[in-house]
Amino acid sequence: MAQHNLTGNQGEALAAIYLTQNGFSVLHQNWRHSRWEVDIIAEKDGILHFVEVKTRRTRKFGHPEENVDKKKIQNLINAAEEYLYQQPQWKRIQFNILSITILKDEPAEYFLIEDVYL
Repeated sequence: MAQHNLTGNQGEALAAIYLTQNGFSVLHQNWRHSRWEVDIIAEKDGILHFVEVKTRRTRKFGHPEENVDKKKIQNLINAAEEYLYQQPQWKRIQFNILSITILKDEPAEYFLIEDVYL
């Protein structure tokens, strides 16, 4: 498996732990429909959260969250629409980005951006 895939998998595992430790209930990881995927779908305080996780192992190319572009957010919205079609009981939703930086010999750094929109 390519290094970037391993980094992404590690980041998503760390994200699930981080969210759980911060009061979220993780409902799904890597939820897929057609060509869309949501890294994590979680619930907290009656709100359904669609979370895009971005992970980097270096600061050379900026912060991980800078790699979430308009197209990625639109894909997240499209996936959420399908999920809500299948699970119509949810009335309150939110889109989040969880940025994780993993540097050698340092604890992982987390930055949660809540309620993002286009």
